[in-house]
Amino acid sequence: MVTVSRKAKQFLVSAAKLLIVAGAFYFIAIRLSKEKIDWQRLQDAASSDNAFLFITLIFLLTFLNRFFEILKWKNLVSWLQTISLWQATSQVLAAVTAAIFTPNGIGEYAAKAVYYRKQQAKDIIFLNLICNGIQLIIAVLCGLAGLAVFNALYDVIPTTTLAIIIAGIAGVVLVVFLSRKITVKGYSLRRLFSKISDIPKTVHRKNMLLALGRYLCIIHQHYLIFLAFGVDLPYGIMICAIAGIYFLGSSVPNFQMVDFAVRGSVAVYFFGILGVNEWVVVLAATLQWLLNIVLPVAVGSYFVFRFRAMEPHPESPEG
Repeated sequence: MVTVSRKAKQFLVSAAKLLIVAGAFYFIAIRLSKEKIDWQRLQDAASSDNAFLFITLIFLLTFLNRFFEILKWKNLVSWLQTISLWQATSQVLAAVTAAIFTPNGIGEYAAKAVYYRKQQAKDIIFLNLICNGIQLIIAVLCGLAGLAVFNALYDVIPTTTLAIIIAGIAGVVLVVFLSRKITVKGYSLRRLFSKISDIPKTVHRKNMLLALGRYLCIIHQHYLIFLAFGVDLPYGIMICAIAGIYFLGSSVPNFQMVDFAVRGSVAVYFFGILGVNEWVVVLAATLQWLLNIVLPVAVGSYFVFRFRAMEPHPESPEG
């Protein structure tokens, strides 16, 4: 009976791996089939005088984007146990693959949890929440600042609407603060905040610095792609526009696989005001999606297939 149970489990794990990878590439294929890429314009940009420099910098930022995310995860998990850079890499990239066809990347939480013992699942989900939470906070703060500056220059959004957005965010923060003592089935925000404070300050500081580094990589990657296509606008205006686009695009619940399309539609409107051709905006959003989602999913598929459910997980220290 034990042998049958083990074989059945191995079969289910193998089937799950195939479904995750097949599903990821199926959604990618659908997205690409709907996207009309102007390959001639892309080829013209790649053959320009500064093409090698731009391509090198763009790929460097692509690498740093995920590398900072891997370092973030390694840093946060150190609160529970020590993992190697290779282990952190496999967990992050496998999670990206599993998350691509789930709403707002929620599959990432379950994908990372399967690498640890069942008793650690809640802590791993909690750490992933911290990992993504700080990234969201930075995107919101920087995005609001960028949107406010851009709006002051070009009046994209009515002042009243912008004020409502800021007031709404402030209201959510206030409600969270006031409801921290409310307990539901043994859980409360006070308990969550207490658990957050249990994590050493050094871990939090490193997490914030890496999250900021990752955000700057994404923003400047977008900026360099525009430069590569000949968009010549002041640096400050471009960065404010891109930050505002990321904030507004991320505010809409969506699947990771269409995340670039949502941001792309916002970008078309913003950069249309700046006189940038629509094909450049769409192509820039598509390239960012290919570099930051499709490429990691391709690598992550290797780690999904390599995952072995029967491997014993290391014990975590008492704490």
